[in-house]
Amino acid sequence: MCSIMAYCGSTATPEVFQKGFERTISRGPDDTRIVDTGKGLMGFHRLAIMGLTPAGMQPFSLDGSYIVCNGEIYGFEKWRAKLAGRYTFESDSDCEVLLPLYREYGTDMFAMLDAEFACILYDNRTQEYIAARDPIGIRPLYYGYDKDGVILFASEAKNLVGLAERILPFPPGHYYKDGSFVCYSDIAHVDQVCTDDLETVCRNIHDKLVAGVEKRLVSDARVGFLLSGGLDSSLVCAIAAKKSRTPIKTFAIGMSGDAIDLKYAKQAADYIGSDHTEVIMTKEEVLASLRAVIELLGTFDITTIRASMGMYLVCKAIHETTDIRVLLTGEISDELFGYKYTDFAPDAKAFQKEAEKRIRELHMYDVLRADRCISVNSLEARVPFGDLDFVKYVMAVEPELKRNTYGKGKYLLRHAFEGGDYLPEELLWREKAAFSDAVGHSMVDYLKEYAQAFYTDEEFEEKCKRYTHARPFTKESLLYREIFEEYYPGQAEMIADFWMPNKEWEGCNVDDPSARVLANYGDSGK
Repeated sequence: MCSIMAYCGSTATPEVFQKGFERTISRGPDDTRIVDTGKGLMGFHRLAIMGLTPAGMQPFSLDGSYIVCNGEIYGFEKWRAKLAGRYTFESDSDCEVLLPLYREYGTDMFAMLDAEFACILYDNRTQEYIAARDPIGIRPLYYGYDKDGVILFASEAKNLVGLAERILPFPPGHYYKDGSFVCYSDIAHVDQVCTDDLETVCRNIHDKLVAGVEKRLVSDARVGFLLSGGLDSSLVCAIAAKKSRTPIKTFAIGMSGDAIDLKYAKQAADYIGSDHTEVIMTKEEVLASLRAVIELLGTFDITTIRASMGMYLVCKAIHETTDIRVLLTGEISDELFGYKYTDFAPDAKAFQKEAEKRIRELHMYDVLRADRCISVNSLEARVPFGDLDFVKYVMAVEPELKRNTYGKGKYLLRHAFEGGDYLPEELLWREKAAFSDAVGHSMVDYLKEYAQAFYTDEEFEEKCKRYTHARPFTKESLLYREIFEEYYPGQAEMIADFWMPNKEWEGCNVDDPSARVLANYGDSGK
């Protein structure tokens, strides 16, 4: 991970800029550089992953133009080769190709990239700023305007607190130019439904996910893997283990007493032969970390906060005890293939509509969680299930094939990896447990009990009335909202709403986001 920021006007003062920019130095602790473009300030905190020499430091410049990018540009070597006759490259950094690409193709280049990225570019020829973000929003970017109407961009909302009056997430799949946001890729939209038969679909799912993992193993820094023991992270690890000449390093976390996934993570690790580490967390650590987690996340969402407790603490342990710099994770599979609550979708059209909504909003929830928990510990997240080719294909698959009509959720993904000796049958076909529950049901219970003791019933009713956007509806959600407001006052609209099952569907009108409350949870928590 890295951190980028730009104050896009000549009224920017270095002291104010630096104060805001310093808040995300953990994203890039290796080096910092701030440049005056002549029309504002641009900054970069570096976490060296590709091209580890000083030559890879940003901002990159070309004839007075500048760019900063937090991202991974997959297949950048082909672009370098194509551009080599007209441009001289001074580093091995993948992001150095971006300014030459912009010179050649302008803003059309964003749709040409196979990348997870957020970038800010200053064009010296037109003296204007351009910014862009990848189609899923895997890399974070926020924007806001100061009191004079000058736009600012930054990796995290915390960079802009006190500088911008209203802070909003930069829309994924868009670029900003000439004062407007232009959509260059709506990855959730399907132009043409894929009519491949089930076996062809599963074969393509297999091949595209393997390719997505493989390209994310390329790094000049050490790579590790988060292994929950669930299907998604276990598949990522199993694929990587097959591609690696040496045992991969995997990490799992859980409560000492009732962590479902520690058992299954160890079973997966033993099967694929990984160098496995277990991290045990306590009730005291969870409660003591709550405020820090809400601050680093910049959200009040219940699901995101619960699921971040374990992820934050395992990444903290990785940062403190290893030299790993890159972590592969299993996010985005649920939104593509369905989750416990999507079993209640009344028909295929409703299933697809829900998937589109969730993919478009991911940058505010699971993707945000993975980015912040990992980056605050000076690590980089890579998400194979977010591979653009993979996502486009799965979204286009006939929705009826993706619905759970098989008596087993995520059937297509499971069937795609049958017979390849990736995982033992027991793991490949076991029921899913929610990550926030799987690290230990007691963890969620501790958080709910802690919040319950925080307010009387009268205080809860009265304090909830203060909020109009995403009004808290439990004492736990009120506690999270009040902590959020301390760090991000008046900025709640950065998050669309609570990540909850679709209440319009029969069986999903529940008051807790955990799948534990759904009638079909069954054996998921065992």
